[in-house]
Amino acid sequence: MREIQRTLQVSILVVQLMAADIDESRLEAWRAFLRAHTASIRAIEGSLAEAGAVSLVEYDVLLALYHAPERRLRLRDLNQRLVLTRSGVTRLIDRLETGGLVRRERCGPDRRAAFAVLTEQGIEAMRLAWPIYARGIEEHFARYLTDEEVLVVTEALSRVAGTR
Repeated sequence: MREIQRTLQVSILVVQLMAADIDESRLEAWRAFLRAHTASIRAIEGSLAEAGAVSLVEYDVLLALYHAPERRLRLRDLNQRLVLTRSGVTRLIDRLETGGLVRRERCGPDRRAAFAVLTEQGIEAMRLAWPIYARGIEEHFARYLTDEEVLVVTEALSRVAGTR
């Protein structure tokens, strides 16, 4: 969460310094995106914490493993699939392993390489967190968009992300 806040602060500072090089309406769109993202993430994180569920970053890891073949990934591959954070993945896996949500498996003869493997406990943690997460998405993001805006936002942000 601190990483997201720090990224937001740095992004806003950079945008302010470069404001002369960008159309004001596009700059305001960027600022609105950052503010909306931060507010939504904070609210959802708060709801998850209040319910004693896994954090969004932990959920992100569990979800990546859930969708992986055999529900396992090499740590370096997992790092590339994460949406919310890419720093501190080793420590994050340590915490999830301590909680029984993932386990590590050695990766062949290379003792340095390891797989993170989703456990049944990890799947259960996802099942418990999902209704809270879904409710948060609806309450703090989706309800503010009309059906038409959903299509426009999805198309635009997918282009930005390079997925369309």
